[in-house]
Amino acid sequence: MGHVHALPGVYGELAVRLQHGPMALPEPHDPRQRDAWREILEILFSPDDAALAARLPVVPTDLDRLAKRLGIEPDTLRPRLESMADKGLVLDLVDPRDGRTIYLLAPPVVGFFEFSMMRLDDGLPKARLARAYEAYQHDDTAFLEEVSSATVVGRTLAHESATPDDLLSEVLDWERASSCVQEAASLSVTNCFCRHTAAHNGRRCDHPMEACLSLNGGADYLVRHGFARQIDRDEALDLLTMGRETGLVHIADNVRQEITYICSCCSCCCHELQSVRQGLPMVQPSGFQAAVEAERCRGCGRCVRACPVQAVSLVSREPGRTRDDRVAKLLGRVDLDVCLGCGVCTAVCRDEAMHMERRPRQPYVPLNAVELFTRRMLERGRLADLLVDASARRGPAVANAVLSAVLSLPPAEKLLAAEQVKSRFVRYALSR
Repeated sequence: MGHVHALPGVYGELAVRLQHGPMALPEPHDPRQRDAWREILEILFSPDDAALAARLPVVPTDLDRLAKRLGIEPDTLRPRLESMADKGLVLDLVDPRDGRTIYLLAPPVVGFFEFSMMRLDDGLPKARLARAYEAYQHDDTAFLEEVSSATVVGRTLAHESATPDDLLSEVLDWERASSCVQEAASLSVTNCFCRHTAAHNGRRCDHPMEACLSLNGGADYLVRHGFARQIDRDEALDLLTMGRETGLVHIADNVRQEITYICSCCSCCCHELQSVRQGLPMVQPSGFQAAVEAERCRGCGRCVRACPVQAVSLVSREPGRTRDDRVAKLLGRVDLDVCLGCGVCTAVCRDEAMHMERRPRQPYVPLNAVELFTRRMLERGRLADLLVDASARRGPAVANAVLSAVLSLPPAEKLLAAEQVKSRFVRYALSR
């Protein structure tokens, strides 16, 4: 975190603020990439927006509390926040407890990075942004290290058609893309950030640009501010079917309740899938993994070519046999870890040799966004920021929600949380 003084004035203050949250925007290790980091902020945030964003708290806060904190009259502050929400820089959400609007600085991911590329033409210099995103996200490791913490933001949803009949009864609703869509209060579709940036960088693919689903509060926000168009369940289900039939991977936010997005991701453009191939786990696997029935496999290689993360390979059926007598299988434990359990390989296998089975050890999925953010803050050493801000700025409700998430952690992580916070109250609560 030590070099944010490299940015002058309000942009330096904004850079500091963006290092405190569940998803930070760290300064690149490589000085050559700092220009891209600076350019992203200067394109998206005007100086006035940057100055206000730098002062916004970590937790969602209503207008009256924000106005008091910032020393700005509510009638003056509201239009500024609404303008930033129209740009995708601030989230204006409805508090389910009382219906009030609460405001939150949008994180980089999933947040103002994606929002800035959802509209195809809104006056932003898309080509410049795409080049800056490419340099910042791929040419330096600081951001990749940030997003690939133990609790990642996204998780894989297995293709439902790939799930064996004898396992269907075990698949939970939050593991099914169709169930998430069926239960959503509202739905929208928008343009894919990864495909849009890839197109501006000369790598446009043949998959549809408009393919990313948003659900519930996420859909409401995007539609309200013109980032997405509202759709019905039938169209959303059709988009999921299209994704399965064309070998795309369904990736949702890494929670069990109130899922806000399901992307249909291609290996040629998706940053998350590319990171998995590079050994950085930016997306969590599903509760399934691919397996091969050797007696059925003819070694055609279709699964190898289809796998979005290169987890499948061909090896000789027996040592000393010719190259034409091969069997497809996952290469040992390391490659089983790479396998996302997406089910793409089973869809292309014409011999029914590939199938999905439950992982021996199920990946842990946080209950909701509060637990997801709390875990990330803990893992990145920022839990104190979250608890102090929650207690001071939103009152006991948010503080209690965060503390409840902490209390659900395993004992070792509770101990780590106590060491980070250094609070008698939290230590006492954790001991209970």
